[in-house]
Amino acid sequence: MNANPGRATSGPALRRLTVSIRLAVSALVLIAILLTAALSSLLWWRTAEATSRQLASTINEQIVAAVRKEVAAIVDEARAAHTAIRTLFLQNVLDTREADKREFVFLSQLQSQATISWVAFGWPDGAFFAAHKLGDRRMEMMEISLTDHAGERRVDEYDVLPGDIEFANRRFDPTDFHVADRLWFKTGIKAEEPEWFKVTDHPIGERPSIAFAGPIDVYQERQGVLAIIIEYTRLARFLAQLEVGRTGTAFIFDGSGELVAAPDKEADELHPARGDQTLLPLAKMALAKAGTNGEAWRSRLTSGGEAYEVALTPLSFPGWRLATVIPEAEFLGPVETTLRRLIIGLAIGAVLAALASALLARTVIATPLSRVVGEIRHVETFALEQVRRHPSRLKEIASLSGAIAEMAAGLSAFRKFIPADLVRALLRQGVEAKPGGAIQELSVMFVDVAGFTGLSERMGDRVVPLLSRYLDLASEVVVANGGTIDKFIGDAVMAFWGAPQAQADHAARCCRAALGIARAIADSGLVDDLGHPLKIRIGINSGRMLVGNIGSELRLNYTVIGDAVNVASRLESANKSYGTQILIGEATERAARGAIVTREIDSIAVYGREEGIAVHELIGLAGEAGAERDAASWIARYEQGLARYRARDFEAGITDFAAVLEARADDRPAALMRDRCSDLLQHGIDATWRPVAALTSK
Repeated sequence: MNANPGRATSGPALRRLTVSIRLAVSALVLIAILLTAALSSLLWWRTAEATSRQLASTINEQIVAAVRKEVAAIVDEARAAHTAIRTLFLQNVLDTREADKREFVFLSQLQSQATISWVAFGWPDGAFFAAHKLGDRRMEMMEISLTDHAGERRVDEYDVLPGDIEFANRRFDPTDFHVADRLWFKTGIKAEEPEWFKVTDHPIGERPSIAFAGPIDVYQERQGVLAIIIEYTRLARFLAQLEVGRTGTAFIFDGSGELVAAPDKEADELHPARGDQTLLPLAKMALAKAGTNGEAWRSRLTSGGEAYEVALTPLSFPGWRLATVIPEAEFLGPVETTLRRLIIGLAIGAVLAALASALLARTVIATPLSRVVGEIRHVETFALEQVRRHPSRLKEIASLSGAIAEMAAGLSAFRKFIPADLVRALLRQGVEAKPGGAIQELSVMFVDVAGFTGLSERMGDRVVPLLSRYLDLASEVVVANGGTIDKFIGDAVMAFWGAPQAQADHAARCCRAALGIARAIADSGLVDDLGHPLKIRIGINSGRMLVGNIGSELRLNYTVIGDAVNVASRLESANKSYGTQILIGEATERAARGAIVTREIDSIAVYGREEGIAVHELIGLAGEAGAERDAASWIARYEQGLARYRARDFEAGITDFAAVLEARADDRPAALMRDRCSDLLQHGIDATWRPVAALTSK
């Protein structure tokens, strides 16, 4: 290594190389200036025209993408609604003649699906029933019966409230509508699968629409035809929301060239579309020129002395085409001015670049910067231990390198506050540090210390070492089983499995971790201030929950939220009532079945929910020495007693729970259920009794 920096650049070859690079960069920049100045006057108008068309093409692509997405969403919503209602009929959850449930299901579908206008059902005897949206704030249910109020249409109107609907009034209108005469019904009653129809007439009059209609069979007997109908006015309102340049517009046509929708922001089921159709003749002209082959088509058309960019694009719905019409004048004027300014800016920038190239040497700037960039890459991937400081003759680069090294050192101090492995996993998957998430099937765990409130009051700040040791043990087990530690909430540990990296066995992993934590705490010898072993309670649940960066732009937390998470927290608290240590939800038991040994404890309505869920106690892992053999008999006897309790055979249930207590004298769940059966046997039950225990606190 040469100790004299001045001599390192000596020698004719190196000197010629340095001078040649500097002169070459300067010459190239100056030539670029001359070429730009010479050619800009010749090329600007061609560039303007090409740019105009490119901008029109870009806008057209954006509009096409938005419309395609909306049409696909409409089609998917209609299919989803048809499938959902059809499934209720097929599974005999809902009978086609069961008016109350049918009305509730139809109204619910109509309220939850923004683009659906009708949910209708026709019977083979000619009876008709439908839910119809009246704009965004009102809905109506209508029924046409051949026996009850024949020749009249019963209409019940409802007001749409936030998250609910409210009955408004009922009326009877004369009608001559016969569902058996409609094509969608006549075809659907003979078909095997649902299909799309063009529908014009409805019980309320003519409303151009499309309908996804098909037969409903229950026990291989045809009940009638179910139709999901979307009125064209919904498409008209959507088109009005699109910005097709400043004065352009978009239209949708069907396969026969008939207009389906033109922009109208006021259009809905109550207001027919009457939007501005000034540019409609140009769209129809394009249809005539393009023909009926349904392929994409684009051209420049003129009308009234003005030029327009017109494009036809096929949509996902069979036969439909999107026509966009954009005045060319929107782009040529601004583009011309912009290009002139750009040319001047390029010339000035080229001169400045030539001067800079003569002052800066590549070896002085580029090489140190590339090294600094390499260190930034280490910070970007959170590989902080690989960051190094690089000296440089340039003060700014040396300061930058030092600042990056100091930043890495500062970030390293936060490793105990944030999970570094989680950060790396998120970076590898390209998850941006901004609010957002996705619904996934995950498992979540809550761990808590029993009686911690009293313990902390008695010990004061002396509780910190005990708490730290307990949290260390729990964290080690969670990480060892592939879990993600969400947060510490006082003495509580919240962790989840299945994200950010997918885990098909997330439920089994979560259960293994719970048993591992219980075992680690027991083996650690941790005791409270009274000398008693530290006791913990664990709640686990699985289900669909929102996982992602939750928070604000100022602060984020990679976490999970949702009803399934709340249930896990409630199950942790429920251990106190049943004297258990680990309770898991029915979804977790089902997902991990075969890998764990459990017993069903009870059906619980946790705080904040009315319906009951089956709750299981986690006993051990399947295949562990003696776990299944020792537990099989008393678990079976307990679950037999639980079944008899639910069947209201309380005397037999008492016998079963007593037998469990003979084998396990300290079995709190068995004692609790025995006492509950005795109380019910003594005081009796009424017609509203359910075998569901309600937890009245969190």
